[in-house]
Amino acid sequence: MPRFPESRDAWRTEAFAQTLCREIACLGPAGLPLAELSPRGGYADFGAVTATVLGAVEEGDSIRVNVGLFYTETVGNCGCGDEPMVENGYCELRLRIRKATAEAAFEAMP
Repeated sequence: MPRFPESRDAWRTEAFAQTLCREIACLGPAGLPLAELSPRGGYADFGAVTATVLGAVEEGDSIRVNVGLFYTETVGNCGCGDEPMVENGYCELRLRIRKATAEAAFEAMP
């Protein structure tokens, strides 16, 4: 389970969004559920992920954050010969950060 201690500590400051986006970018391929959310069945180029905070609220023992993720996706077998096709992708996720432990969980937004 990923942890966002710097984001938790920056909660209610002007640095929160920037800190969270930086911590999300540091997760690497195993930390983001982009492959499950890919509409074309490709794979995400995790070197090109950019996060943006869409909104954040405090809910009891957690901070709930709606996050938009921009990424590139390589789609194979697109009927273009042997060359895979690279497309831009976007998804929105909900992130819950437990205030006590800084542990976080992602879920797809409806």
